[in-house]
Amino acid sequence: MRMVDIIQKKKQGEALTALEIDFAVQGYTKGEIPDYQMSAFLMAVYFKGMNKEEISNMTLSFVNSGDQVDLSAIEGIKVDKHSTGGVGDKISLIVIPLVASLGIPVAKMSGRGLGHTGGTIDKLESIEGFKTELTSEEFINNVNKYKMAIVGQSGNLTPADKKIYALRDVTATVDSIPLIASSIMSKKIASGADAIVLDVKVGDGAFMKTVDEARELARTMVDIGKMLNRKTVAIITDMNNPLGHEVGNANEIREAIEVLKGHGSEDETTVALTIASHMAVLGGAFNEFEEAYKNLESIIKSGKAIEKLKEFVKIQGGNSEVVENMDLLPKAKYHIEVKAKEDGYVYHIEAEKIGIAAMLLGAGRKTKEDSIDFAAGITLNKKVGDKVSVGEAICTLHTNFEVCEDAKKVAEEAFYISDKCNTIQYIHDIVM
Repeated sequence: MRMVDIIQKKKQGEALTALEIDFAVQGYTKGEIPDYQMSAFLMAVYFKGMNKEEISNMTLSFVNSGDQVDLSAIEGIKVDKHSTGGVGDKISLIVIPLVASLGIPVAKMSGRGLGHTGGTIDKLESIEGFKTELTSEEFINNVNKYKMAIVGQSGNLTPADKKIYALRDVTATVDSIPLIASSIMSKKIASGADAIVLDVKVGDGAFMKTVDEARELARTMVDIGKMLNRKTVAIITDMNNPLGHEVGNANEIREAIEVLKGHGSEDETTVALTIASHMAVLGGAFNEFEEAYKNLESIIKSGKAIEKLKEFVKIQGGNSEVVENMDLLPKAKYHIEVKAKEDGYVYHIEAEKIGIAAMLLGAGRKTKEDSIDFAAGITLNKKVGDKVSVGEAICTLHTNFEVCEDAKKVAEEAFYISDKCNTIQYIHDIVM
C-alpha cells in the first residue's frame, strides 16, 4: 500500500477503505509518512469529503492510535457532554452536579482554554484547592460513590488527532466537517463514555457560523456515535451572543452557582437544563425529555442541586465554602465600566469580541504556555433586548492590569445598540 495511491483515490472522490485510512493515520503518527503527503491527503478530504463509514473509520483510527480510558469499573450508563466552544460557556459546571443528583454517573474529561474560548478545567481551578489531576482509582471511586468526577485531559489519548490537528492548523484544512467531527468524537470515544450529549455552538462566537453548517456537523457526529455504539444526541445552541452575564474563570464559577441556586439568567438556565435533560434520558433516568426537564427544574428549586455542587467541590479537594461565600473566589484589583454612547436597545453583542477582550484582560491564553488570571473577566451589565441610555454601563471589565485600553476598545465594539429591540433563540435544533 502506498500513500500516493490513497491521496490519488481521495482526490478523485472515491471512498477509502478502513485499511487505507488506518495506513495513512497510523503511518503519519509514527513518522513513516511525511508532512507533505499528509497535507495533500487532508486537502483532498477538504475538497472531496468523506462518507459516514469513512468518517467513522477515521475516528476509530484516531482512537486506536493511543490509550483508551477503561470505565468498565463504573456502575451504570456513563454519560458525558462536549461543547464545541464558546464565550461564557460554563454549562459543564452546571450539568455535572445536576445530572449526578439523579444518580447518573458523569465521568468527565475536560480541557483548558485557548484563545477566546474558556476551558472548564481553568474555571474549576479558580476554586482554592480544587484538584483536576486524579489517579484512575480516585476518578472511578468518585464516580461510583458520588456519581461525578472531572479530570484534565492527559496521557496518550488520540495522539494521531493531536499531530494531524497541528498540521491542519497550518494547511488551512481546519474547517472540514469530516475532520472536525472525527477529531471531536475520537476524544469522546477514547474517554470511555457510553452516552454523549454534544453542545454544538453556532454564531459569530463559534466555529460554525450558520445553523446549516452546525446542523451538518451535529448530524455527522451523531452518526459517528451511533456507528461506534454510543448513544449520542447533539443540541445546536446559540453563540452569536455570549452565554449568561459572566465571562472569565472565577466569574463563571459565580454564575454557575447562581444558576444552581435558581437565580441564573434565562439563556444560561435554558441551555443547561436542555443539555442536562438529554443526558438524563440517555442515562436512563427518564423516558421523555419533558419529564426530565421538569424534574431537573424541581431539583434546582429544592436546593438539592446546589448541595450536590458543594459535594463536587469538596470531593475534588476544593473549598466548598465558596458556594455560599463567593467572596472567597479570586477578585481583580480594577473594575472598569464601559459605557453606552447612545440611547436605544442592545441589539447584538458580538461574542468573539467579548471573548478576545476577556483574553486581553488576562482571562485567556494566546498560546498553550501562557498563564491565566483567574480573577480577570467581563460582566455584561446589559444583555440583548435591554434598554440603554447614554452613559449607562453596558459591561464591566475586571482586571489586574492598570492599563487595558485595547480590551476596553474591543469590548465597546462588541455592543451594537439600535432603536429596534431584538431577541435570541437559545436552542436552534436537536439532532438525534
